[in-house]
Amino acid sequence: MAMNLAITTPSTAPRLSLIRRSASAHLRNSSFPTMIVSPYHTKKSCRFSRFLSPIPSTVSSSGIASTASDEDITNSLEKVEVYDLKGKAIPIFDLWRDRKAVVAFARHFGCVLCRKRADILASKKDLMDAAGVALVLIAPGSVDQAIAFFEQTQFKGEVYADPTHSSFDALNFAYGVSTTFTPKAGMKIIESYLEGYRQDWGLSFKENTRSKGGWQQGGVLVAGPGTSNISYLHKDKEAGDDPNVEDVLQACC
Repeated sequence: MAMNLAITTPSTAPRLSLIRRSASAHLRNSSFPTMIVSPYHTKKSCRFSRFLSPIPSTVSSSGIASTASDEDITNSLEKVEVYDLKGKAIPIFDLWRDRKAVVAFARHFGCVLCRKRADILASKKDLMDAAGVALVLIAPGSVDQAIAFFEQTQFKGEVYADPTHSSFDALNFAYGVSTTFTPKAGMKIIESYLEGYRQDWGLSFKENTRSKGGWQQGGVLVAGPGTSNISYLHKDKEAGDDPNVEDVLQACC
């Protein structure tokens, strides 16, 4: 299946006035503008990039801010393993090799925003089940942290730990302080707390989260059946940059 992913391209740094106007417009409008020029960090670079809005489902079910083709994604994930709640290493491809799966990549297991996103996706699990689609969550951290998350949230899908961040590195998800502490993220955290969601500060301050996962951003992938069948990829530009759930459902179900 051909995939028409939106493209990020390196560019010279835009004027700060342009960045401020774009960011302000984005905050005032809950829908995505046609194009936002915004700074973001990855572990490999610090650059300005152009993020195209999600391509309408009538054209493609692809997500935003992807720089890779199906083949690139497949190659980058080839040797990645994650761990189930029993501590067994699982090749990440096995999560969608023989089935379609919605895979949510969480910032870390204590993250309040990730817990809300997990809840929103889980609320659609009946639709996923009817379509034969698995719901999966992966986060940086240990198996013990994954177990704690599963027990606290009673998440309806499968939960896997990625202690080395290998899947996040392979997909080149955004990373950095400037992607974590943003006005939008702050508003999303307040909103989540008002809705009853809570950060697990114990998990958030575990050494491996503080040293490696605190600034990590995630995303959502829809893939399978088949290791190279990638039908949707959303990469969070910042904490709380949620995908449109209807786009996810369009891609999976």
